[in-house]
Amino acid sequence: MKAQARASGATFEEIVGASGPNPEYAEALMLFGQFVGSWDVESTQFATDGKQRRLRGEWHFFWALEGRAIQDVILAPRRDERSRDLWRGGEYATTIRFYRPATGTWDITSISPPNDQVHRLVARQRGDDIVLHGTAPDGRREIWTFYDISADRCRWRGQISSDGGHTWFTDEEMVLTRKGP
Repeated sequence: MKAQARASGATFEEIVGASGPNPEYAEALMLFGQFVGSWDVESTQFATDGKQRRLRGEWHFFWALEGRAIQDVILAPRRDERSRDLWRGGEYATTIRFYRPATGTWDITSISPPNDQVHRLVARQRGDDIVLHGTAPDGRREIWTFYDISADRCRWRGQISSDGGHTWFTDEEMVLTRKGP
């Protein structure tokens, strides 16, 4: 694909990427724009039987689509620890997040080929947190939350409900530490 893009006079990055937020909604776009850059990830996954698994990963956020969206890629384990033949050993996913001015919300689609999953969520700012509500691929309700957010560190929590939202189980927690811009 890169060879085709170059033949037409542009690279993939030039077509998809952006140098910053679209000026029309720059302030609102910074809700997720604040994450642009690279982050180290320490993840703890929780099973319903009480077992835990820890993974180190990396999460990269980019401006995309004329600065109207944020695209990210998350990998766990990290690239330097990942085996190419180990598909179900963690995560390798991309997410597109775009702002909807009419509702003040974000539409999110996360695609995980190794886990054969697509997640659709809607995000809103709640106080200092960013809360994403959606339905997991298996039909259960899910909530993803970014919290304790600072310029160089934040936390992320994934929760799932098997009873329509009456009770919630935390299935993953991550600590993100910024690597660079």
